[in-house]
Amino acid sequence: MFVRKISFQLKPNTFAEFSRTFEKEVIPVLNKQQGFKGEITFGTSASKDVFTTSLWNTQKDAELYASKTYNDVLKTLVNVIDGTPKLETTEVLHSTFNEINVARSVAA
Repeated sequence: MFVRKISFQLKPNTFAEFSRTFEKEVIPVLNKQQGFKGEITFGTSASKDVFTTSLWNTQKDAELYASKTYNDVLKTLVNVIDGTPKLETTEVLHSTFNEINVARSVAA
């Protein structure tokens, strides 16, 4: 399983708008993507920092989303995001979630 971790800051007083937009517009787009397994979004109204983690079957699925759809998702959030989101990618090594497959163990 492959992960896209994105961190960004919200513009002042946009937490509620971000939350609504993400739920109503972004999640439905993600759910239609090939290989998309789930999304976890972290944030509070007391902070401008938001972190999202999307889970994908394969790196290829995540890269296809990145090349074809991600920029449209960013445009959906342009009114609430301050600056440029920071993206990191990785494989899942361990998980206690039942439906998340982890990468094969690498011998130390």
